[in-house]
Amino acid sequence: MKTTSSLLDPVIAQLPRLPRDESGPVFAEPWQAMAFALAVQLSAAGHFTWKEWAAALAAEITAAEQRGLPDDGSRYYQHWLSALERLVVEKGLSDRLTLLARKDAWADAYRHTPHGQPVKLAGE
Repeated sequence: MKTTSSLLDPVIAQLPRLPRDESGPVFAEPWQAMAFALAVQLSAAGHFTWKEWAAALAAEITAAEQRGLPDDGSRYYQHWLSALERLVVEKGLSDRLTLLARKDAWADAYRHTPHGQPVKLAGE
């Protein structure tokens, strides 16, 4: 039986500009890997097709280029995250206000976490 990951490998390999090495996708920060995995899992769960995902990501990259942001690869996962947030809202999995509140809560938790300690949200 193939895993979700192995089923999506051929599709992931076709994503434009996906930072990768011979082993697969590479990430500079843990949040990048988390955003990547979340998009893969939401697609595998049927919340959106991989074709929808690729179109949303391409639209984010194109919009950034039109805003004059250079396409040097450094913003790839920021585009990934923006596309993911947009699809999550479009598919009714969350709403913009909830996403914004969660971002604010994480930013606040990060600012109040001593260096070297794991960041935890209040109440979790």
